[in-house]
Amino acid sequence: MKEALLNWYDKNKKPMPWRLNVDPYRIWISEVMLQQTQVTTVIPYYEKWMYQFPSVDMLAQADIEDVLKLWEGLGYYQRAHNIKKTAEIIINELEGDFPSNETLKALPGIGEYIYSAIMSIAFNAPTPVIDGNVKRVGSRFWEQQFISARDIKDLRIRLEEQISKKRAGCFNQAMMDLGREICKPINPECSQCPISSNCQSFQNKTIKLYPYKPKKKKIPLFDVVVGYIEDQNKRFIITKRPDEKMLGGLWELPGGKREKGESLRQGLTRELKEELDIGIAIQLKLGMVEHAYSHMKIKLHAYKCKIDNGTIKQRACQDLKWITKKDINKYSFPTANHKLFKKIGEC
Repeated sequence: MKEALLNWYDKNKKPMPWRLNVDPYRIWISEVMLQQTQVTTVIPYYEKWMYQFPSVDMLAQADIEDVLKLWEGLGYYQRAHNIKKTAEIIINELEGDFPSNETLKALPGIGEYIYSAIMSIAFNAPTPVIDGNVKRVGSRFWEQQFISARDIKDLRIRLEEQISKKRAGCFNQAMMDLGREICKPINPECSQCPISSNCQSFQNKTIKLYPYKPKKKKIPLFDVVVGYIEDQNKRFIITKRPDEKMLGGLWELPGGKREKGESLRQGLTRELKEELDIGIAIQLKLGMVEHAYSHMKIKLHAYKCKIDNGTIKQRACQDLKWITKKDINKYSFPTANHKLFKKIGEC
């Protein structure tokens, strides 16, 4: 298996920017970005990141606002917070040395998968990586479902038996590339596969049965309503989400989810009282946009408002600023808010 796989990889590997060398910092950043994000999406983000933060030292010294701004649009923002925390630990507690042992696994955001990827690619440790692509290849190759924790342990043992001791990182990247480029979820290109002659599901014509595809859960839809509160100088309020919440550290228009039984206007009035301790007068609706996350969909509604009573207090936000439309690009916002800003700009 391994020789055929590595020969295929040598001939077909794509020139990814993180494959220029085996610097553990560069590999780490790429693997975090590639979690739950397509390669084509990651490449421009990665190149911009390496231009701005070419070393772990520069990242550790950076302002979290700059880190989040550079991450803007990649989603799963906790990844960016964890990267920043890990960089600070490496510089401040590990004397700037990128760990090449179990210490690495204990750092924020570095689980079994990223640990194995860094250890194998940067340090040639024979530790298999197991992501969705590898599970799919393994499931078809051995004609076995790998679903439970016990199943994954069995897959890891099988991969440990196969992994190249001399080229562990290349073996892991070859497995991931094979799953992404050839052994695809739908319409796999088995005729192009370098290991099809030993693939049990290919030989037995059971490819469509592997891996098991669980039924997709219905994704809930929520109405979120926000206020565009403008003053006499054409400045409007943005608030910063608490770090520990979803989209933590990002800026947004103040507001929140509409509760059951509320109208959109009632929900906005309640949310702004809870968040900023103000009463509002709603003037007009500016628009609505839709956005999908991995676990939910939202309809984001915006209303133009003015403060009717009360003095602004930061009750449920981390920070607050008054900005103009020209300032938007200085702050990191969720993608849904950018959609909304475009809609507001058309009003």
